[in-house]
Amino acid sequence: MWLFPGGVDRVTMRAMIIAHVSDTHLDGGPRALRRTRLVFEHLRRCAVDVVLVTGDLADHGTADEYAAVRAELVADVPVLMLPGNHDDRAAYRTALLGGSGDAPINQAVRVGGALFALCDSTVPGQAYGVLGAATLDWLRTVLAGADCPVLIGLHHHPIPLHNPLVDGIGLRDADDFAAVVRDSPAVAAILCGHAHAGAAGTFAGRPLLAAPGVVSTTRLPWTTGETLTWANTADLDGPPGVAFHVLTPGGDITTHFRTVQE
Repeated sequence: MWLFPGGVDRVTMRAMIIAHVSDTHLDGGPRALRRTRLVFEHLRRCAVDVVLVTGDLADHGTADEYAAVRAELVADVPVLMLPGNHDDRAAYRTALLGGSGDAPINQAVRVGGALFALCDSTVPGQAYGVLGAATLDWLRTVLAGADCPVLIGLHHHPIPLHNPLVDGIGLRDADDFAAVVRDSPAVAAILCGHAHAGAAGTFAGRPLLAAPGVVSTTRLPWTTGETLTWANTADLDGPPGVAFHVLTPGGDITTHFRTVQE
């Protein structure tokens, strides 16, 4: 249980509402732009405290795509972002952070009574993810200094989602990541994207919550008689989705999955 200085119980304070979306894949075309606008117009009408976008903001990592990210992924509350495998670190850093270089993009951001540890799990040129020693060391340091509940964000899912296609491109060093999470009582949940499907599980004894996709939804193998391949797994007609996480000051989290209809 977290305490304010002076012993005031944070459970008595208001819960935080986190809108969690992922995989906008803005590519310069009308379809991704329309769906992204639909979602963010909806979120701007909601009483949320923060919006988290867990990667694949752009589709090819170009400057024009990141100009669209800057223009469209906006709200009257903080909008936190992290890279996915379709993003380009150097272009992302230049366009969105005003910096340069292609080192991993790791950020710790405090919003109200929660700390967001945003980890770069991308491997340039690869669809799968790896956090790596440097990012895990950075995360250990962030967690060691935390005085409030921490939400860890990354793009790649660290647990099997039981969909062979997406599980083949998940996080490769999940065991090393789990050891860091287990060592810290501050971690309230792990939030990810990448799978284009809302999902909930457990990782290292903490909730693991994957956001639905904005640009498309991944079909599940037990919902169809077809053999799913990368050519037919994406449902392009279904509505985009949002996860709303309700985080109490004590670090408990409840998630509601919703679709956004046109």
